[in-house]
Amino acid sequence: MASLFRSAEMTLCQLFLQSEAAYACVSELGELGLVQFRDLNPDVNVFQRKFVNEVRRCDEMERKLRYLEKEIKKDGIPMLDTGENPEAPQPREMIDLEATFEKLENELREVNQNAEALKRNFLELTELKQILRKTQVFFDEHEGGANPTESMTRALISDDSIARQSTLGPVQLGFVAGVILRERIPAFERMLWRACRGNVFLRQAEIETPLEDPSTGDQVYKSVFIIFFQGDQLKTRVKKICEGFRATLYPCPEAPGDRREMAMGVMTRIEDLNTVLGQTQDHRHRVLVAAAKNIKNWFVKVRKIKAIYHTLNLFNLDVTQKCLIAECWVPVLDFENIQLALRRGTERSGSSVPPILNRMETMEDPPTYNHTNKFTTGFQTLIDAYGIASYREMNPAPYTIITFPFLFAVMFGDLGHGLLMAIFGAWMVLKEKPLAAKKSDNEIWNIFFGGRYIVLLMGLFSMYTGFIYNDVFSKSLNIFGSNWVVNNLTADYVLKVDDVMLDPAEGDYLHHPYPIGLDPVWQLAKNKIIFQNSFKMKISIILGIIHMLFGVSMSLFNFTYFKNKLSIFCEFIPQVIFLVFLFFYMVLLMFIKWFMYYSTNDKTYIKYSPRCAPSILITFINMVLNKETIVDSECDATMYAGQIPIQKLLFVCAVICVPWMLLAKPVYIMRNRRKMNYSMQQATGNGDAEQPMHNNTSQPVAAHGGGHDEEDLGEMFIHQGIHTIEYVLGSVSHTASYLRLWALSLAHAQLSEVLWNMVLNKGLVFDGWEGGVILYIIFAFWACLTVSILVLMEGLSAFLHTLRLHWVEFQSKFYSGQGYAFLPFSFENLLDSASQTAEE
Repeated sequence: MASLFRSAEMTLCQLFLQSEAAYACVSELGELGLVQFRDLNPDVNVFQRKFVNEVRRCDEMERKLRYLEKEIKKDGIPMLDTGENPEAPQPREMIDLEATFEKLENELREVNQNAEALKRNFLELTELKQILRKTQVFFDEHEGGANPTESMTRALISDDSIARQSTLGPVQLGFVAGVILRERIPAFERMLWRACRGNVFLRQAEIETPLEDPSTGDQVYKSVFIIFFQGDQLKTRVKKICEGFRATLYPCPEAPGDRREMAMGVMTRIEDLNTVLGQTQDHRHRVLVAAAKNIKNWFVKVRKIKAIYHTLNLFNLDVTQKCLIAECWVPVLDFENIQLALRRGTERSGSSVPPILNRMETMEDPPTYNHTNKFTTGFQTLIDAYGIASYREMNPAPYTIITFPFLFAVMFGDLGHGLLMAIFGAWMVLKEKPLAAKKSDNEIWNIFFGGRYIVLLMGLFSMYTGFIYNDVFSKSLNIFGSNWVVNNLTADYVLKVDDVMLDPAEGDYLHHPYPIGLDPVWQLAKNKIIFQNSFKMKISIILGIIHMLFGVSMSLFNFTYFKNKLSIFCEFIPQVIFLVFLFFYMVLLMFIKWFMYYSTNDKTYIKYSPRCAPSILITFINMVLNKETIVDSECDATMYAGQIPIQKLLFVCAVICVPWMLLAKPVYIMRNRRKMNYSMQQATGNGDAEQPMHNNTSQPVAAHGGGHDEEDLGEMFIHQGIHTIEYVLGSVSHTASYLRLWALSLAHAQLSEVLWNMVLNKGLVFDGWEGGVILYIIFAFWACLTVSILVLMEGLSAFLHTLRLHWVEFQSKFYSGQGYAFLPFSFENLLDSASQTAEE
């Protein structure tokens, strides 16, 4: 429990391990997760440390595992996760793991290379098949001529040339055929036309089915083309253009019989390749399925080995090179558990020399370690987000468990909305294990799930405050009837009038309070907002001042624990007096006003009527300005006997506290320094041989500032002045800041009422079955707006304002948050962070 209210006590230890037992001992400490090692080689390059080769071997094994994982995910094979946590393998087992991973990687790469070569061959044959099929259509269009290329010739040369060539003999045209990406066809055609000046004839046809790219595995769409030309010069030019556009050229016979024979051979080879590809894929699948069963455990083992060697690189070697020396922070309460873990590691390694764990004296500030569980982790995270507590400083987390959801509920008070939030939080708590096992990479969901207990408590507290406000989706629950005469009004009258003005002095009130919470009749009252504003505003100030007083009281526990009596007398006492004599007195005036004044029109008790009730704010301002409150001649200016003298006394005491906070501490330290210097001069002048004794006795004074030089003393005056100004002005601004409890509560209630009247109420005016359908649709729309705006957005707004009240108004009174977190060497933390990084 000590580490719940205050961080755990830590100690710096020196650890001596035999070289043969170091690996096993560090492995046991990693499983325990209670030791934070310090780097004893800060000036040594990471590539020059003792175990750098082992770390490189682990990196290589991890690379191979990532490659296997990538291939497994590519095939959609599920990786078996048994939830086991295997121990870190012994160093000699690294060789077996390396051999296994090497064999798997080589086999898989060989299979992939063969499969890629087969797929490339299959693609080439498929493209050749398409070329033979599509070009057959081109040639069939002109099969009436003696020469199949006669029509192409007519397309390329003019009539005069044809007449001239007919006397010389038939013209022989060459052609090339190939395949190109479909999106490159327009640019390809333009380039051919321009480069060859229109002396080529291009025909193209699309391949209907997409083809698989062997290198990337993507599906691409291609087109078959055939280009006719005349002469070797154009042939060379056309081939260069095809090469530039990455078109693949294939041989295509001109004779129809040769094309048919080639097509039959291509089909036979494609069938054979399909068979071989299927066998290759089956073999690859079997290899990956076998690897998927163990890859999770392999990752855990490799990461543990790597973490152990990284930790061993933080150690020093002794002169004999047979012993490793480490320094580490450990919790004092877990000292025996750590020694047991070291013994287990020594037994596992077979070493006969036990490890040695010695405590060390140090002036360095230890890390802050707070024991948490799944319930307190969320609240501790809220505190740590502001700043890690200084060592052994009071931890606000256990008090935040109550105050945080309560202050949130004051702003979010609605029984219906709180119920929705509580149901969501309860669902996350009840389904905790299966939801945690999914390990989602959605950051927003992880935030909600990490704070599931906070959400549950905020919902339950909101239900409580919503019951006190008697507010359920902007409507009231009439459980105990009403203590107003208007409770007996008929429903017809209520429907005829828009609002009912409630006046306790007119006889409507039955003069005894509603059993619990607010009377439901206020929902119909015209002066509802005026009444609720007054009530919620005063409640906000009362809660705020009590919360701040509690924060100031927490500083007393810090000063007492650290035996800082000077701060108790020079900071805590004047702070409490200032806050109580001014602001807590204002709270007392609120209660006095509630008890002293009541609704009446009886002139006998006119001075106790609401007309004579003085304003608390005006009274407080006049108290500070030393003015008298001006009231009606029939009314009493004070609430109780002797109020004015008491207020003057309280104000004078509060004003005295300001120079008390500002000067007392620096002046006291300055006087002690002068006394110390005088005593040292006397001792030196008398030749006192016991000068070291004076140095020892002056050490506690130095801890309070006596050991500082004159410049530090000036800085102390400045620091104390800033601290005083911050506290005095902060007391005013922080008190006003708690009015956000009232403002957000009012905004939430009014927004809920607007949503009811402007949306859901529109669906209640229709009759018949049509009205049911319309109400169903409008209710769905209203429910969506309620959840998205009133629960999510308003809930987030109230959450952030509550967080501010704790970080600024509450924790600033006692919490410095200047420590650093205890980060133990823990396999659990390392594996969690590694899995999150892998998912990202």
